[in-house]
Amino acid sequence: MTLIYLIAGEQSGDVLGARLMHAIRAKRPEIGFAGIGGEAMAEQGLASLFPIRSLSLMGLFEILPKIFELRTLLKRTVADIQARAPDVLVTIDSPGFTFRVLRALQPTALRRVHYVAPQVWAWRENRVKHFPGLWDELLCLLPFEPPFFARHNLPGRFVGHPVLESGADTGNAQRFRDRHALCADDQIVTIMPGSRQTEVSRLLPILEATIRLLPERIVPVVPLAGPVEEVVRQRAASWPIRPILVRDAEDKYDAFAASSVALTKSGTSTLELALARVPMLVTYRVNPLSHQIAKRLIKIKYASIVNLLLDRPVVPELLQYDSRPDRLAAELHRLLSDQAAVELQRTGCAEALAMLRPPSGTPSEAAADAVLSMLP
Repeated sequence: MTLIYLIAGEQSGDVLGARLMHAIRAKRPEIGFAGIGGEAMAEQGLASLFPIRSLSLMGLFEILPKIFELRTLLKRTVADIQARAPDVLVTIDSPGFTFRVLRALQPTALRRVHYVAPQVWAWRENRVKHFPGLWDELLCLLPFEPPFFARHNLPGRFVGHPVLESGADTGNAQRFRDRHALCADDQIVTIMPGSRQTEVSRLLPILEATIRLLPERIVPVVPLAGPVEEVVRQRAASWPIRPILVRDAEDKYDAFAASSVALTKSGTSTLELALARVPMLVTYRVNPLSHQIAKRLIKIKYASIVNLLLDRPVVPELLQYDSRPDRLAAELHRLLSDQAAVELQRTGCAEALAMLRPPSGTPSEAAADAVLSMLP
């Protein structure tokens, strides 16, 4: 049996992996899968080597205490790949882990595809010199990435952004209000604190304090991400306005449709909200020491992908020391009351989303075609 080995290190990669598996199976139903993934990939039939929450770390000072555990997981992963001898290895994002796997396997003849280009265009561009030989094919989500890597003699293939297939734009606002017994004049605010333990632990206290500064008719809604579901449930229990916690995709997208505004961490969640036409405010915080290191290396002007694509601040961003409850609440209030600002943001988001479509088919189909082209 033809075997494809996939490695996803966090929830967003798990979703990408699941869609990729589905698209591959639609074209080649006889292909088998093995590797590391989460709930979404498990639903597609993957028995994960170990839980991906073990890899959901971010930032130098968050990783250091887990370094020996991560080394053990790395050795275990490489040994499993060598024992199974797959036809193709697909690593999905999470470069801190997946690149170490690729480097360990570099001397072998195994065909390797890396899905989601490393964001070296954002910071530490000199890392590019370490990439030659790591993979045979690089699948890019953003249209400006292949030209960037081409300048470094590293060909990349633009396959489009999977958010276009997420269904984030298919929600039903009335269904959400009926399901949760909400009044017509309740203003719903979606809060998205992230899917990593470290980012959630830093953002949730700020988000709770922000909620305390908003009007009484606000109803906060928090979509739950698998790796951090329990900690979010525990911390949200003390909020002054008990948030509605949603777990499944349909309820989340219904919440989007019903939302007046969203407060989200930077990342793919901004594109989901853009697709759902939800006006948003982006925020983020990391360990202060990690921030001091990163700000000397980061080369881009914006954290939001929408702003990066358009090269202008369509979506407001309040990051690190600007991520304060008083400022976040004031900006949310502005978006709740200024319809002209909302429409301007929606127009810009639509422009950015149009740039994320692949040349043909869906993003997962384009990625599947790239992976299948690597098979003998």
